[in-house]
Amino acid sequence: MEEVIKLTQTDEKPKIKKRVRVPAFNPKQELIKRQRNVKNLTVLGENDASVKLLEDLVFGAEDELVERLVEDKQGASLLDDDDEDEGDLDDPEVESEAHLKVPSAKKAAWVDDDDERMEEVDMSHRFRKYLTKGEAESKMTKQKLQQRMTEQFQKSMGGKPTWAEVKVKKSKKKGDDSEEDEDEDDDDDLLRKTGNFVAASETLPSGTLRVKKCLHANTARPCSDQLTTVQFHPSAQVVMTAGLDQSISLFQVDGRSNPKIQSIHLERFPIHKAQFTRDGESVVATGVKNKMFYMYDMMEGRVVPVFSVRGLKQASVREFSVTPEGDSLLLSGNDGYLHVLKLKTKEVVQSLKINGSVSGVAFSPDGSNVFTQSEEGEVYVWDMRSSRCVNKFADDGCVKGTSIATSRNGQYLACGSQSGVVNVYSQQDCLTSANPRPLKTLMNLVTPVTSLAFNPASEILAMASQNEDEALRLVHLPSLTVFSNFPITTKKYIHRTSCLGFSPHSGFFSLANNKGDALLMRLLHYKDF
Repeated sequence: MEEVIKLTQTDEKPKIKKRVRVPAFNPKQELIKRQRNVKNLTVLGENDASVKLLEDLVFGAEDELVERLVEDKQGASLLDDDDEDEGDLDDPEVESEAHLKVPSAKKAAWVDDDDERMEEVDMSHRFRKYLTKGEAESKMTKQKLQQRMTEQFQKSMGGKPTWAEVKVKKSKKKGDDSEEDEDEDDDDDLLRKTGNFVAASETLPSGTLRVKKCLHANTARPCSDQLTTVQFHPSAQVVMTAGLDQSISLFQVDGRSNPKIQSIHLERFPIHKAQFTRDGESVVATGVKNKMFYMYDMMEGRVVPVFSVRGLKQASVREFSVTPEGDSLLLSGNDGYLHVLKLKTKEVVQSLKINGSVSGVAFSPDGSNVFTQSEEGEVYVWDMRSSRCVNKFADDGCVKGTSIATSRNGQYLACGSQSGVVNVYSQQDCLTSANPRPLKTLMNLVTPVTSLAFNPASEILAMASQNEDEALRLVHLPSLTVFSNFPITTKKYIHRTSCLGFSPHSGFFSLANNKGDALLMRLLHYKDF
């Protein structure tokens, strides 16, 4: 040991600057010194186990070290973790799976002991009866009841809410510092800032509706008689009105002055209904007691009368709908007939027949199916490609049907009746079930429901009756509840409503009444026209 110390001292830099002569390298003497040092370290390692462990780690002997660490309980757990991480790095598929860690299920905040004792729940109670799908389900297990309540909640909300979804978190890589910093910034965002973090929701809230009254849409040219039609242009910021004063008018919608764009007069032709074509370039108008109808080409400013239709045998043409494809009209004829009229050739190419008289028709979003309501309260579902009736069901509790409408997202079907009741169905159930049950029965009107309309966002259902003033309600569809603040005015504002309409992005809502006015309202929740 003394010689080792002397060697170390000779290696140190002398404090006094002197010229030192470096001896020549002797391999034989160097080998002897190394052997002597190894011998001294061996003796030292026998006396101190910790030094021996350090020696094995530095000079090799990894196998013996691993065996000793495995024997230790704490060391074994560390090795297991290291082995797993090493295997993940070798296998890219395992690596990607390791980075996806699903958080463990949250424990219930409170558990009721009575729930554990009660194996089956009595479903005859009036608070639980709506959750059953038939009389056979008089009792239900608590697990099935919980599942049924979850399904009912998701159906009323229009799907599973985002806050109820289990999010998959990605683990951070040790080597990627930039990604780790970004994740930390996202997680601690609320902790690092102050202020108002409550933002406006993209979905329409229930309860109250933020609405603003605007100048009447047809103030620049009021209708001198009852207004029968109000409709927004499918692409332009324009609204159309038509009525019994034999005129069709177009207005630009700005909510302040609503200037008139154009107005045409049809001699001795009181207009029963007018509607834009799919491309928005033409207007189709039918009369009250006329077999002929008019087509107004807005691009050329030309009015074309259609005196006769090949294959159509009926006294008058009143009710019609433009098909979603835009190339045809579906005419509601007499004695339960429906006729498909091609706009290009002006001839009937297809006819359908139901029992009784037709009270209303509504298309599915893609136009493949059409729902036809009869005055007897039955709804027929037709496949337009094959001209075949694919389903038929009776509107629940309906004695006489008056109106029908479908939502643009393909989720809802609404049926109005003479008693003022509106049933809202799942559109998918109406396609497959012979006896669908309504999602909600709305009984807010007491006179016949003559108008039904869904907004383009499929979040609002407007229902009205032309038999009474102020007979108009707006329904929040996800919750299927009526807005409590509509209509509420200090004086009578909404007279007998004959037609309803929403703008293409639900920013405006308009209605036509018997006074010749087209009321215009701004729905503040929606930012676009």
